[in-house]
Amino acid sequence: MLLYDADSPAPRCLRMFLIEKGLQLPAAHVDVFAGENRTLPFLALNPAGQTPALQLDDGRVLAEAVAIAEYIEELHPWPALIGRNPAERAETRLWWRRVELNITEFIHNAYHYAEGLARFRDRIPVAPEAAAGLKRIAQDRIAWLDGLMADGPWLCGEHFSAADIWLYVWLDFGGAVKQPFDATLPRIGPWFRRMAARPSAARSRAPHPGT
Repeated sequence: MLLYDADSPAPRCLRMFLIEKGLQLPAAHVDVFAGENRTLPFLALNPAGQTPALQLDDGRVLAEAVAIAEYIEELHPWPALIGRNPAERAETRLWWRRVELNITEFIHNAYHYAEGLARFRDRIPVAPEAAAGLKRIAQDRIAWLDGLMADGPWLCGEHFSAADIWLYVWLDFGGAVKQPFDATLPRIGPWFRRMAARPSAARSRAPHPGT
């Protein structure tokens, strides 16, 4: 297998997932800042032009970080980051879905339309007038998620999961692009500090060690 990695939040989510799994895959770095992911060689692998992507041994290519994580978990179920049984897997996917639909997409698009506008205006449709509203919604949904969390150390209680990884990486990214969350939130604030203390948080910042 060959992982097409990049300096971007979705690839970092997958890097952190792999580090927590104790896995290291052969990797190639894709320079998304230079637009390498929008050139014909990469588009031949992933027509969506997005990273990460995983080329399998038979030549097929998987895209979307969540789908790749699910595939990796099927091959390497331990330690379980999605779940050890149907109930745990459903709970992880519940929180994962809440994070992606309510928080990461708003942070991502707000970045595209504001701080990242110069980079993305010639690559994708942009709506600068929507940026402030998207940022406001993201912050509202972070507070909403805080209210749903129980007292366990992780989103799924005692079960550390891929949902924690995805939320952490995107909140960390938000802080770097003028979308800091309210660190005084009673559950997400301490949770974020616990996440930042995990060795995988620092190790995942750089592109995959296989590059």
